[in-house]
Amino acid sequence: MASQLQYFMSPDDEVAFFRFLERFELEVYPRRVPPDWETFRASQENVPRLPEEDIYLVAVGVGPAIVDKVKRGPDKGFWRIDEVRSPVIFMERCRMNEEGELLSGQMWAEMEVTPQTGRKDAASDQFRRLYREIEEYLKKTFRKGDPKAFLVGPKAARLYKETRLVLRDSAHRGGTVVPYK
Repeated sequence: MASQLQYFMSPDDEVAFFRFLERFELEVYPRRVPPDWETFRASQENVPRLPEEDIYLVAVGVGPAIVDKVKRGPDKGFWRIDEVRSPVIFMERCRMNEEGELLSGQMWAEMEVTPQTGRKDAASDQFRRLYREIEEYLKKTFRKGDPKAFLVGPKAARLYKETRLVLRDSAHRGGTVVPYK
């Protein structure tokens, strides 16, 4: 089972998060990797270059991303990252919906041996430490939400309080989330 966090990040929270990530060797890939993709490092300066969709953060200090070419379907010709065998952190970015509500994002990494994923070896200790450090940063810096499965970034919590920004779970028919004080 993957280690998963659900959160709300305003654009300012995302910049602060990527400022924290600068200390690690993480490269950014989109979920669907075009053949001509140029990787770049996860840093504060590169936040405007981030793909709008979901992204992978590849821990290149731990190992390379294992990719396969998609041979069929609408993504034919693109590359797909093997998220089970590669040292990657999947990150779904928060975004605004049509009603002006902030939709939740999530972050997870596959680290355990499970029959469902086909993973034969557990993630390396170096990758586990890296992910745990990122997880601890989010839990320390962000507020807890109600329901408690969610973390709310400091700027998102301020926007909730000052402008009545609605924080909505991105799941189908997701409810609203309220940050604790």
